[in-house]
Amino acid sequence: MPKNKAVISIENVVASATLNQKVDLNAVVKGYPGVEYRPEQFPGLVFRLKRPKTATLIFNSGKMVCTGAKSEKEARRAVMKVVKELKKGGIIIISKPELKIQNIVASASLGGMIDLEKAAYTLGRSMYEPEQFPGLIYRMQEPKVVILLFASGKLVCTGAKKEEDVFVAVEQLHVLLEAKALIFYE
Repeated sequence: MPKNKAVISIENVVASATLNQKVDLNAVVKGYPGVEYRPEQFPGLVFRLKRPKTATLIFNSGKMVCTGAKSEKEARRAVMKVVKELKKGGIIIISKPELKIQNIVASASLGGMIDLEKAAYTLGRSMYEPEQFPGLIYRMQEPKVVILLFASGKLVCTGAKKEEDVFVAVEQLHVLLEAKALIFYE
């Protein structure tokens, strides 16, 4: 168990959903003038919600991508709310959307300083080129995530499919850094 408890914050959850049907995006624009739709620039329509604060891309194929949620639950809620809004706007939707979490991005602070130079040699599956990027890129195998680790002890974890994976990955890395004497507390 690490000396300090890592402070973890989920920054963004990206979820994809499919309605298994075509959607008339022009009809959506008529029902919701507040949406963004410029088909000559991008084939998707942007449907923003204030609560939860998310942006959902909707394509005429019926596929959707929701970004900006702060939890898996919030991503699901946002997609369901968009579907409900579409129905309210007269869009006929036959089935419940199939939702899948694609990526969870989280930030964390381990509360100590990290010797990145030494960590690059010791950890394996890592890349550290300070002239190009100030952080060490660590590819964890289980759970399968990528962690950007900085000398300040702050990190960004990306690629997780479940919130639990973020917490497990950060904890594992923290334990490993302590075991290999790569983290120092003031």
